[in-house]
Amino acid sequence: MINVKEKSIKELEILCQDIREKILEVVSKNGGHLSSTLGATELIVAMHKVFDVTKDPFIFDVSHQSYAHKLLTKRWEDFDTLRQFGGTCGYTKPSESEYDYFVAGHSSTSISLGVGAAKAIKLKGEQETRVPVVMIGDGSMTAGMVYEALNELGELDYPLVIILNDNEMSIAKPIGAISRMLSSAMASPIYQKFKKHTENFVDNFGESAHYIAKRMEESLKLITPGILFEEMGINYIGPIDGHNLSQLIEIMQTAKNLKQPVVIHAQTIKGKGYEIAEGKEEKWHGVGPFDLSNGHSSKKSSTKSATQIYTEALMHLAKNNDKIVGATAAMPSGTGLSELMEAFPDRFWDVAIAEQHAVTSMAALAKEGFKPFCTIYSTFLQRAYDQVIHDTCLMDLPVVFALDRAGIVGEDGETHQGAFDISFLRAIPNMTLFAPRDEKSFHQALGFASEFEHPCSLRYPRGSFIETDLPESAPFELAKSQLLRSNGSGILFVGYGNGVGRAYETAELLEVEVSILDLRFVKPLDVEMLKDLSKKHKKWFIFSDSSKMGGVGSAILEFFSKEKISGVDLVSFEYEDEFITHGNTKQVEESLGLLPKQLAKKVEALI
Repeated sequence: MINVKEKSIKELEILCQDIREKILEVVSKNGGHLSSTLGATELIVAMHKVFDVTKDPFIFDVSHQSYAHKLLTKRWEDFDTLRQFGGTCGYTKPSESEYDYFVAGHSSTSISLGVGAAKAIKLKGEQETRVPVVMIGDGSMTAGMVYEALNELGELDYPLVIILNDNEMSIAKPIGAISRMLSSAMASPIYQKFKKHTENFVDNFGESAHYIAKRMEESLKLITPGILFEEMGINYIGPIDGHNLSQLIEIMQTAKNLKQPVVIHAQTIKGKGYEIAEGKEEKWHGVGPFDLSNGHSSKKSSTKSATQIYTEALMHLAKNNDKIVGATAAMPSGTGLSELMEAFPDRFWDVAIAEQHAVTSMAALAKEGFKPFCTIYSTFLQRAYDQVIHDTCLMDLPVVFALDRAGIVGEDGETHQGAFDISFLRAIPNMTLFAPRDEKSFHQALGFASEFEHPCSLRYPRGSFIETDLPESAPFELAKSQLLRSNGSGILFVGYGNGVGRAYETAELLEVEVSILDLRFVKPLDVEMLKDLSKKHKKWFIFSDSSKMGGVGSAILEFFSKEKISGVDLVSFEYEDEFITHGNTKQVEESLGLLPKQLAKKVEALI
């Protein structure tokens, strides 16, 4: 544990430089989140100086900016293993360190956690010795959950310090020297004491005094960007320089001593300390390995990713159909919608970190006769489950949910693995689920989706589809599978989406010939095909990048039960009922026994 509390400002500034160098050294080799965590370095060092990480809950929103916190809390030597299989996680993780208060990988949960912690601290009578401190970025402030938490916090008036890390845009633009001067004044103990005395004084002089004081206060607020927070009953300090350590420490100490909810609005520079990455460029948010000297990527793939295929296919459809519209939630580059937003700025939108809003707004567009493509990572659609049910499927509205990053996503780990979408979407009435297996079938799947008049969802992997010599893809028809290989061995491999390629690779390693089915639709199933295959094949193996519970195997077993089909031995190679760790995708798959060579051995043992 680095003892920050005993260091001088000069020593802390040197420490910040050392932390940045360590982050750059490791992230350039391993990949990871870069610009946001570099920008938050002084904020985190100041947090550790003022607050006590052994007692005070340190809560990081999303937590991809928490690398400095990890380095300060006994993980300096292990930091070289960042995001590697069995190594340091890229997000906060209590099972990794007692100094990580909560798991975080999705955004906008931090203030709710802080409010909950503040309630617990009050109930335990520990307000004098503990205070929760939250760090949240300006991007996370777009999610509604933040304002639900702030609304209650202002009413409770419990001690909670919220550090708003504004690294892209101000909540409201600061007005020059006057705003800076006033913000500094508001941060001082003298101002806060004066404010409290004034409130007590006004309380003794009736409504007229209250009215005058209120008008004066509102006049002051007009030249500061904190009016939103103040109106919710939360003290506001800022904006301040998020790289000025001495000022940060002074203001955090003031906020801590207030024993009330406080927002500290700190403006930081993304990528601070690494000039190439400084600024608002999205590409430096999360990076793969790169050359530190020039910022160039160390890994270049010649294989087209599934996301690239999606972009090309949707672009073709959108050019020929002006009813096609789309939305993504703060991931325009990651989901491939950037090019469509540029080509059709009035038809494709980035709604910011607001998946619930994305889904419901697209439902309204569908109601008005448009064809929305709601493009979201599999793991992030979990945040909008009620909107999928209540605002889309209940009215049978033809929204297409295009789920990127379905399956194992690698280094981001437990919070980002796209394991559950089949399980949670399959339960919803009016929802249709299907998946492509390669580039051509992806184009065909999107063509089908663009004309389908009901809610539907298709999933595709991070990176490229499994490369193998698959047969020619037939056009997509509702509830129709494609039998890719047929023989009389009585063994059937059922593949879904990227699982088709894995089934083929596994089959190539076997001495016995097997039949292979591209299921295509997991809801509704191809009833006649499955009935026919059940008569000729008594050993079925399921290949799908998804959770076993409620997944593809479950759907087929439910079908067997309904149709009273017996005598078929079904084995699913889907994910077991556990959260999947972070690391290189191939290493993670190997740990789960899902590499083709491992699956081939399992099949051989079972037949």
